[in-house]
Amino acid sequence: MKPHNDEQQLPNCETVIGAAAVPKVLSKAFNIPFQSTLVVVEHNNDKLTPITLNAITAASKLGGEVSCLVAGTNCATVVEQISKVQGVKKVLVAQHDSYKGSLPEELTPLILETQKKFNFTHICAGASAFGKNLLPRVAAKLDVAPVSDIIEIKSPDTFVRTIYAGNALSTVKCNEPIKVFTVRGTSFEAAPTEGGSAASEDVAAPSPAGISEWLEQSLTKSDRPDLTSAKVVVSGGRGLKSGDNFKLLYDLADKMNAAVGASRAAVDAGYVPNDLQVGQTGKIVAPDLYIAVGISGAIQHLAGMKDSKTIVAINKDPEAPIFQVADYGLVADLFKVTKSAE
Repeated sequence: MKPHNDEQQLPNCETVIGAAAVPKVLSKAFNIPFQSTLVVVEHNNDKLTPITLNAITAASKLGGEVSCLVAGTNCATVVEQISKVQGVKKVLVAQHDSYKGSLPEELTPLILETQKKFNFTHICAGASAFGKNLLPRVAAKLDVAPVSDIIEIKSPDTFVRTIYAGNALSTVKCNEPIKVFTVRGTSFEAAPTEGGSAASEDVAAPSPAGISEWLEQSLTKSDRPDLTSAKVVVSGGRGLKSGDNFKLLYDLADKMNAAVGASRAAVDAGYVPNDLQVGQTGKIVAPDLYIAVGISGAIQHLAGMKDSKTIVAINKDPEAPIFQVADYGLVADLFKVTKSAE
């Protein structure tokens, strides 16, 4: 048989049809594993978290069928939302009180049982606090090595991820029987939320593990856009000198319908809460416009925002590293500049 364009070379040098696009009939005939991916959906029982749409796009690049697992309590609205997303073939639904708060100790047994039933070749989620908390546990239970925070998919078993705070790229070939990975949301476009018609199927929830219990969640409420999905982000650093001075950024952000972020230095100094932190150990953002005010540009901060489409830096130090990645730089006193912007 003439090989397909997506041919792959095996270690024994035999050419086989590329597994990414092999129909089920051919996959059985040629003993090639049919690609199927499970995307673990992140949500709050009412609304889909945007990074899940990026994970679905990544999953679609693997070829084969994409299924989504929605686990929660009274999450019919989320199921309806995810069923309309393009690229999703099936929505698996599990509802139980033990899934309140999306505790990894409770979700892991569910994913393992789902995997036993459907035999997915890949399991993924967004590289958010949810995904980073859950999938390493799933991988450990499956006895496979996870691949974290991927930014590109080269083939069903080869992924690209950043290392050294984004200063180098590592191409990883994963030979595990089940590929478990998290997806950096800023590296993949969000899947369209209309046009899909996925079928839904209930999956039985295993007995609760009972080793942890969700008590409550205290979130900072804001009328501003969410930091990780905002089109414009205004971030402040140690140069603001105090938490009170962050009001300058809040006022500016309100006028621009922007989210407010901060460097780790500002968070560690107690100027703002840590849920505003942008960087390697904070949130990864890639807005259309990122304004860095009083941020020197440590390598860890750059790792969280350098994919922004346009970067504007305001700093009185002309040698600040932030200017090396900025599209526009203003060497000036940030207090004078922000006050004049009012």
